[in-house]
Amino acid sequence: MAAARYPTAVALDDVDGELSYAALWRRTDSLAADLRDRGVGEEDTVGVLARNGRTFVVAWLAAARLGCDVVFLNTGFAAPQLADVIRGEQITVLLHADEFAGVVGAAPVAHILSGSDIEDSGSRRGRMPSLPSRRRGAAVILTSGTTGRPKGARRTGTRGGASVAGLLARIPIRARDTVVIAAPVFHGWGMGHLTIDLALSATIVVRARFDPEETVALVAARRAAGLVVVPVMLQRILELGPAVLDRYDTSSLRYIASSGSALGPALVTATLERFGPVLYNMYGTTEVSMATIATPLDLIAHPATAGRPITGSTVRVLDEAGIEAPRGRRGRIFVGSAARMDGYTGGGTKPTVGDLLDTGDVGVIDDDGLLFVEGRSDDMIVSGGENVFPSEVEDLLAHHPAIRDVVVIGVHDDAFGQRLRAIVVRAPGHRLTAAQVKDHVRANLARHKVPATVGFVTELPRNASGKILRNQLT
Repeated sequence: MAAARYPTAVALDDVDGELSYAALWRRTDSLAADLRDRGVGEEDTVGVLARNGRTFVVAWLAAARLGCDVVFLNTGFAAPQLADVIRGEQITVLLHADEFAGVVGAAPVAHILSGSDIEDSGSRRGRMPSLPSRRRGAAVILTSGTTGRPKGARRTGTRGGASVAGLLARIPIRARDTVVIAAPVFHGWGMGHLTIDLALSATIVVRARFDPEETVALVAARRAAGLVVVPVMLQRILELGPAVLDRYDTSSLRYIASSGSALGPALVTATLERFGPVLYNMYGTTEVSMATIATPLDLIAHPATAGRPITGSTVRVLDEAGIEAPRGRRGRIFVGSAARMDGYTGGGTKPTVGDLLDTGDVGVIDDDGLLFVEGRSDDMIVSGGENVFPSEVEDLLAHHPAIRDVVVIGVHDDAFGQRLRAIVVRAPGHRLTAAQVKDHVRANLARHKVPATVGFVTELPRNASGKILRNQLT
């Protein structure tokens, strides 16, 4: 429809230049026809391995046009993990960017097309337009895999319309906007915006690799209305400092949409102070999709909030008996959504209570109906009989001027069961000792929340969506 109404409008602006909607439609159609000639059809599962750019978009749309199930592969996979996921997801066709040729190797699939193959196929002329399949293939988003092998969350059909409407009602996304999507599009948050923006005939600006200054420069040069990020990207942008940020006019921004991992209060406040009341924080998971959104007004009043449920989502905090907890009482967060996954591709699903799916997170809903996420239930540390959620200690330390990044984990202790360990990245130009870290926590939080040990590293391990890989920390 966009190609028919706005054929010359820019659909995609990537490192290789601009691609109009008419050109995107032709490339997608041509690649789909080429794949069909190779025997690819509705019974196939297609894996797409590419960073943000035209290779990803053309490969995804062509596979969907054929009615194939599509698995979006993490660009951070090493070769053994990629092969493992390919076997687990029963992928039969692999479409990948050229840079991943070494990782792909002899992947166990029937057909492999590189980025060059996709470019050659999609650029051909003279083909008659092919009819799309009547089958709506499933989209499979892989979980982050921060604690183990990624699982495939499978979705089919168009049940997510209410959730999309809820997103559009809360975040001021408009048709024909120019939007910079910095978040990885192989994951749910970036993919959701890519899908919505294409449906709204927007101009989508992407780059294969995130660079904080280049991202701000793109917003300024393209007069972008929207910026889609994960929290660590916002952190890196703000670290540029006023001397760099003041070079760029970002007044065109109507919204900065963040999700993918926890957005700490310190980062919320700093973003609002720098860019104005344009920050929106979405809470959800790969399994339940979108659950709540915090608007700028919500975040100004309560920087730690995840906001209120969007249209199409039901959010409940339940106690251990599965009964809704009173307002202000901690419990497990359950979400009901039309856009929830059908189930994991390998079988099974998350625990459910009625129509509500367990997010695996713990939090509270206050008297105003705002959700506050305290952390993963698996991350809770029991030290000397006291329950500690790392996020409270992390949020406190994140405000410290000498700390650039921090994570708190639990490690085994014979006397207390577990003890807290803070792993800290010092801010550039600052000196900080373990004793100073402990003293700062001791002066602001209860005694049992003071880390027993403190380690210093140059960088915390994160996946492509910005989540800290706790299983790699000791």
